[in-house]
Amino acid sequence: MRLCSSLLLVTLAFFCCQANAAVCPSLLDESISFLFSPEMLYKMLLFTYRPPAEAVEAKVEVKKCVDQMPIDQKFLLADIVEKIQRNCTKSP
Repeated sequence: MRLCSSLLLVTLAFFCCQANAAVCPSLLDESISFLFSPEMLYKMLLFTYRPPAEAVEAKVEVKKCVDQMPIDQKFLLADIVEKIQRNCTKSP
């Protein structure tokens, strides 16, 4: 449960920046891939950003934990991410 809470807080921080409430489509893709893509595809997606190898390995380590979550919990997290995205891109 702690991992879910941490993931949700990080997602909230990334998606709802007060400076610019528009959600970056690639961040949304990365978040959904983090939950559902196989490790190799996720790694390939990360390398498109040209991050340091250590950063990729760190994210993949966390993904290994997330991959052990039941699929219904992953869908709940994806639903939360979608709601955050809709809320942050809503016009004031």
